[in-house]
Amino acid sequence: MIRPLLAPLVMLVACALPMGAAALDEGERAPAFSIPSLLGGGNVDLSQYRGKVVYLDFWASWCGPCLKAIPEIEEMRGEFPADDFQVVAVNLDQKAKKALRFLEKNPIGYPSAADPKGKLPAQFGLETMPTSYLIDRDGVIRYVHEGFSRGDGSRIREEIRMLLKQQKLGKK
Repeated sequence: MIRPLLAPLVMLVACALPMGAAALDEGERAPAFSIPSLLGGGNVDLSQYRGKVVYLDFWASWCGPCLKAIPEIEEMRGEFPADDFQVVAVNLDQKAKKALRFLEKNPIGYPSAADPKGKLPAQFGLETMPTSYLIDRDGVIRYVHEGFSRGDGSRIREEIRMLLKQQKLGKK
């Protein structure tokens, strides 16, 4: 649920979406992107993870559920083989300082891109914060998770396990 103080920011992101932009759903191809890394040192490019299952997470320091999700995602990252699975995050803070301050206290071992103007959420048709996409080895969205509450990590892990297993068996 979006807190009253966050509603104006969510509305701002929603208003930035092109008219008629629908949220991407399971079975659709994830948009390609290459955007600056939040930590500097180049871009985060989704195509570099082709061949892996990717968990793409949109987050911001002002999003309470996002802040609960990040430590869980970091824990989850270590549970799956790095040659088959990759977490990629996209931060939507307008000022990188806030996101970096959060990451100082909660370090992550996966790349986080910086998208302060919200162009990527517009491409995905993002409707809720946080929203995460589980993307298969061929770049197709296989699971969409909106929001984050206690217990959601178990469901997400199960989706990852199922997709990794299906794709190892050659099923899609």
